[in-house]
Amino acid sequence: MQRSRFLVGAVGGALVAVALGGVGTFLLSGTESNTALDEYSTVTVDDQKALSPNIVATRTQGKYNPLPWVEKKITDVSCPTGLKAETGATLSCTGKDGDGRTVDIPVTVVRASDSSVTWKFGR
Repeated sequence: MQRSRFLVGAVGGALVAVALGGVGTFLLSGTESNTALDEYSTVTVDDQKALSPNIVATRTQGKYNPLPWVEKKITDVSCPTGLKAETGATLSCTGKDGDGRTVDIPVTVVRASDSSVTWKFGR
């Protein structure tokens, strides 16, 4: 009787730990960023406000692999130009995977205003 209670408790505890780990991974592995358009982060692309390519590259590299079990680590991320502050604007950045191969990273603006850009990248 006591042995079965211990077994039920152990299995239940393990299931709770796995569920919490899954939720934590989901929350930490988001690919969306909201960035203010200010004097430090804004450049001009085709006479339009844009998010600096360095900001996009750095944030993407930092968020691409927040947890080792989510995806492979990406390094040397660079973006060819700024990301226009216009809903639907796209950009393709590149990085290197652990084997040194080039990885294309698509970036898309989800929402844009005069003061901020919400954007996401693909894995």
